[in-house]
Amino acid sequence: MDGIINVYKEKGYTSHDVVAKMRGILRMKKIGHTGTLDPEAEGVLPVCVGKATKLCDFLTDRTKTYRAVLLLGRETDTQDITGNILSETFIEATEELEEKACEAVRSFAGPYMQIPPMYSALKVNGKKLYELARAGKEVERQPRLVEILDIQVEKAELPRIWILVSCSKGTYIRTLCHDIGKKLGCGGCMESLVRIRSGSFCLEDSLKLEEIEALRDRGELAAHVIPLEMPFQDLPCLIMKAEKSGDKLVHNGNPFEEVLAEPGEDFLLEKRPFARARVYDSKGCFIGIYRYDEEKKRYQPQRLFLGGS
Repeated sequence: MDGIINVYKEKGYTSHDVVAKMRGILRMKKIGHTGTLDPEAEGVLPVCVGKATKLCDFLTDRTKTYRAVLLLGRETDTQDITGNILSETFIEATEELEEKACEAVRSFAGPYMQIPPMYSALKVNGKKLYELARAGKEVERQPRLVEILDIQVEKAELPRIWILVSCSKGTYIRTLCHDIGKKLGCGGCMESLVRIRSGSFCLEDSLKLEEIEALRDRGELAAHVIPLEMPFQDLPCLIMKAEKSGDKLVHNGNPFEEVLAEPGEDFLLEKRPFARARVYDSKGCFIGIYRYDEEKKRYQPQRLFLGGS
């Protein structure tokens, strides 16, 4: 089995737990996830299987969308409600404060420098931050540039605000909640989090582990495995010509000249050579991503999906 399964990670599981469960369900070892979700968070977690594990880093870089509940008036050491309370402030639910809070939420749209939380898997001097935090140590963390591509207030019932956030890789939503509370001067933490989209994978199409196991038992799981070339559907397609020697070249991961391939039907009218393209052999087997080298006048392999899983 080679491809991607859109898993719905439930509360209580780490992302590594999901991978371990999937290895048991699929009875195979080569499985990887595409972006960590905290144990108490839930939602979309694309899992790569077989040859598709080569896509893990690529899919991790994709834009994510979250639905979160921000609880104002409370600060914790983990920046969510699971942590120890550091301070609490009474929030009087007035229209003025609600308007001010919503304005503060929306003000975070765009790039901003975010300090990673102590309770995270980032490493400092070879030690994971959460290991240091559990030992009672706090170290200086360098701010990192993240980007809030879109942020909307879906509902406000103080002290809670429901927000919808689309953001870049590496953004901590609980830190965003903390920073919003800090800007308002009352403190804040994340009460709940659901990832509703990761790249092109959405919540509506995700499967819980028990559903995946049931599909396996009925012999229907293959229909829910997303082909590994799916994340590259926006790239033009090249198919090696059957009467040429192109198949041998791409099967060995070698470059090839443009005359050895022809574009797929949907790309016949596009200008060639393509800067980057999905490449298939003459029988329609996906080989990988190639880029065109202007100097050498040929397509060079950029990311290959050859060999066994």
